[in-house]
Amino acid sequence: MNEAVDMSLVDWSRAQFALTAIYHWLFVPLTLGLSFIIAFMETIYVKTGSEEWKRMTKFWMTLFGINFAIGVATGIILEFQFGTNWSNYSWFVGDIFGAPLAIEGIMAFFLESTFIAVMFFGWNKVSKEFHLLSTWLVAFGSNISALWILVANAWMQYPAGMHFNPDTARNEMINFWEVLFSPVAINKFLHTVSSGFVLASVFVLGISAWFILHKRDVPLFKKSMLVASVFGLVTSIFIIITGDLSAKLIARHQPMKFAAMEGLYEGQHGAHLKVFGIITSEKYDTSLFNLPKIKYKIEIPKALSWLAFNNPDSYIPGIKDLIVGDSARNILPLQEKIRRGSFAQEKLAALQQARANKDTIAYMKLKQEFMDPSFQQNYFAYFGYAFIKEPHQVIPHIPLTFYSFHIMVGLGFFFVILFIFSLWFLFSETIEKKRKFLRLALLSIPLPYIASEAGWIVAEVGRQPWTIQDYLPTFASISKIDSGSVQTTFFLFAVLFTILLIAEIKIMIKQIKTGPKEH
Repeated sequence: MNEAVDMSLVDWSRAQFALTAIYHWLFVPLTLGLSFIIAFMETIYVKTGSEEWKRMTKFWMTLFGINFAIGVATGIILEFQFGTNWSNYSWFVGDIFGAPLAIEGIMAFFLESTFIAVMFFGWNKVSKEFHLLSTWLVAFGSNISALWILVANAWMQYPAGMHFNPDTARNEMINFWEVLFSPVAINKFLHTVSSGFVLASVFVLGISAWFILHKRDVPLFKKSMLVASVFGLVTSIFIIITGDLSAKLIARHQPMKFAAMEGLYEGQHGAHLKVFGIITSEKYDTSLFNLPKIKYKIEIPKALSWLAFNNPDSYIPGIKDLIVGDSARNILPLQEKIRRGSFAQEKLAALQQARANKDTIAYMKLKQEFMDPSFQQNYFAYFGYAFIKEPHQVIPHIPLTFYSFHIMVGLGFFFVILFIFSLWFLFSETIEKKRKFLRLALLSIPLPYIASEAGWIVAEVGRQPWTIQDYLPTFASISKIDSGSVQTTFFLFAVLFTILLIAEIKIMIKQIKTGPKEH
């Protein structure tokens, strides 16, 4: 706890992990959504026997395969970084965090890899029904794979189903089902995979629009656009619902992140929701917190309180309240959390010293005190605050969190409108004449990628400085390695991932221009 921290190492380790995660997430959501769209199309083919649906299925399946292969490569590197760059974190929670990742590797990846071969190479070699089953199993396998990784991430945001073993100084799982079915884990899975469904729907919609604009296989891609629009509309509405629940969970369990998302500095009853705002270089508060001023705000009165607690007059604590504290509302000041966390760490150190000295009487007494539910709730719950030295350390990066949140929300509503207009033009049989809309659909392809990445920025930057909420900050999670080696691998990965991304885009464009193969 008292060792000097190499902040350069912390920054480069975080940067490398962020780089890998951002690139990895460029590939994953398309896999999640496109797998189901392909399964829907093949189901229609099996039901109708129409060769058009088979051609369409095989065309989108080819694009799925290109994306899937490159996504796997980045994902493997991401998981290795927990052991290389974040060994203290892996030691502290390895018994919990490792379980979902192990299940992901054993069950979900096995399911994908087993049936993906049948899906790609089994045409005319197995029955239509078995091939369709394989396609659906690949779709479910891809999304189950995401489930376990998201459960692990949700646990970092909301630790549940565990207890701390003072003998080993590690967190251990005591209830797997609490980890799996915590409200944060369930909502994070539903919200994240549905973002992948929306992304894939916009992807299919945009490419279908390109073919219609160029008058190529128009009947085929009108059907393709219909599947994407229906699937996209349903999932874009669903993502708004899960997003609302996500905001409520964040308000309850991560109030500092919630305040940063909305740039709320001072607590309010009936807090307004900022629809728009620009963060300036001016300072709102220069005394202790150095918070940036937000200007040109467009707000919905009392909407933030309603969003958080379904009550337009409910109180939302601001960043200053969460640091200074408010005894009337049971908000502990930061300094008190630091005191309690320090006491918990001192008690742990004394317990381990007594164990090392083989002082059985003192050891048993200290362990009983440490494991007492009252001590766990009132002191160990703030264990990570003992690492905190200054108030600014617990304030997330306001501009990045604020802008990312509002971009994500704004684009979410845009997608609903996009799918509604697409269905309107398709059912009115005017889609071929709506060339401006078709161009808009094509140009919209990058937007769900931006929204999806913005969502992860809110989730991860918004919870800083915590690797595990309230228990372990990032600067206490890193490996003791040379920052220069991390810096070197950062640039190597940046070059490698960029090459992979460019390769995917070029292969995708070539395949799209080739179009569906004739029967």
